[in-house]
Amino acid sequence: MKLGLGLYKSILTRENFQFARQAGATHIVAQLVDYIKGENPTLTKNYLNGWGETRNQGKLWSYEELSALRKEVESHGLKLEAIENFDPSHWYDVLLDGPEKEKQLEGIKTIIRNMGKAGIPVLGYYFSLAGVWGWTSGPQGRGNATAVGFDKTQVNVDQPIPKGMVWNMRYEDEREGVVAPVSRDEMWARLKYFLDKLIPVAEENNVRLVAHPDDPPLPEMRGTARLFYNADEYEKLLTLSSSPANGFEFCMGTIQEMQGSDVYALLDKYSREKRIGYIHFRNVIGKVPKYREAFVDEGDIDMVKALRILHANNYKGVLIPDHTPEMSTKAGWHSGMAYALGYMKGAMQAIKSV
Repeated sequence: MKLGLGLYKSILTRENFQFARQAGATHIVAQLVDYIKGENPTLTKNYLNGWGETRNQGKLWSYEELSALRKEVESHGLKLEAIENFDPSHWYDVLLDGPEKEKQLEGIKTIIRNMGKAGIPVLGYYFSLAGVWGWTSGPQGRGNATAVGFDKTQVNVDQPIPKGMVWNMRYEDEREGVVAPVSRDEMWARLKYFLDKLIPVAEENNVRLVAHPDDPPLPEMRGTARLFYNADEYEKLLTLSSSPANGFEFCMGTIQEMQGSDVYALLDKYSREKRIGYIHFRNVIGKVPKYREAFVDEGDIDMVKALRILHANNYKGVLIPDHTPEMSTKAGWHSGMAYALGYMKGAMQAIKSV
């Protein structure tokens, strides 16, 4: 097991690479998209009106850009393990089955080739139209820490997606109309087409494509079907391709939120089968239709039990704390992440010493 930290574009900085090393991390998972207007990640964003935006105009991540990022990460004694999530401008018509789909798929192939050439082995993605939506944030964590939660009774989950937005991020200026309803069969067909086109390229370039489950894990949201809203549906991903390049971006918190899920059984099965690219080591309290994110040591998941499973299966991948409640300090995000990383580091050391 390897300890990592996830960083968004605006905070891929020397100071945060140093912070990661000081907290005991050895790996970085980088998101080259950002929060609204490039602000630092705090949990006070309005997830109901879009958590971020892009004006990327489809500009692809070049080999030079990716290689420079990897070298910068390595200069601080870290390894760049993965790129997490496409920019919505890279693939909105792949998700929407729109007129630019084939062109955008060719662009994603180029990104995968650039990643392989730059020595970045994992690409995480989240195949969803509504994306992460419906969260609220506020002082709802332990000790009034700022945390995010979901309560279906507090939002209109049928609110349609406006045109110009996908994945809860705006890729172009708002225009009249809304995204048409999409069935589950249609979403599965779009995902299969996506993987059929990209898995061979990933194999050729030693890159793994790993899928994040739906959060919130509801069968439908904003008029569109969700693919990975329960454990059985998430496991269906592997029926689309048996390639080792097809796998899971295993978010423990999201899986725990699912009705009827057994996060330990899934973690055991797929860590043994080496189908997990990397893990979001996140804890929650509750399940859909109502839950909140929690400090790593207070939620419904026994995180030490999860680590014991991974250790027994000789899991070699990276774990990142993902979101964590923000503490009431001048550096709330850093404090929360330091708390989570310290817990993870100590628990990993304790398990290995037994």
